[in-house]
Amino acid sequence: MLKHLRTFRDSTLSALRKHWAVLLAAAATFVVTAGVELWMGRLPLGPDGKFGWWESNIWSSEQSQRFADPYTFSHTIHGMIFYFGLWLVARRWPVRVRFAGALMLEAAWELLENSPLIINRYREVTISLGYVGDSVFNSLSDILFAGLGFLFAWRARTWVTLLVILGMEAGTALWVRDNLTLNIIMLLHPVEAIKAWQSAGRPLP
Repeated sequence: MLKHLRTFRDSTLSALRKHWAVLLAAAATFVVTAGVELWMGRLPLGPDGKFGWWESNIWSSEQSQRFADPYTFSHTIHGMIFYFGLWLVARRWPVRVRFAGALMLEAAWELLENSPLIINRYREVTISLGYVGDSVFNSLSDILFAGLGFLFAWRARTWVTLLVILGMEAGTALWVRDNLTLNIIMLLHPVEAIKAWQSAGRPLP
């Protein structure tokens, strides 16, 4: 038992020494994002100040305030897309550098997403009429899941990653009538037919 603990300790220390730069960059990304969002007026745990792991109701005021929600799948896909995008434009960079870059890209989106510009856009043209922005907790979890998506795409075969993306997009479309593709369409070029279909899925009060 003691031998196994020593082996685990040695391998952990070795990994930390090897990847200290990317770990430092990741930590800095989380800290800076949290600091900027707090400065922007975002609340650590959302308006109700409650901690929560999961919120499944996209129509709830608790949406985008908890650790995870149906849109977590979209942020995971972000990471997969960032992996392929960075592989195309910077494949000579070490994976750890591209990983740090993916986290920074997701953090940049989180800051933009929680700006008045995008919050108002969501309210005006999507089904997120009461959207008030993410809690800091939710934003940081979105960055985390994007990082996990990147790592999955790095280790999995391309066709497996593509199937997972299609599965998550189809699954969330059937489940909550929204997904990354629909979100992009509605933000960039709203389609009333899509909005009507999505709104029809709203539960009765």
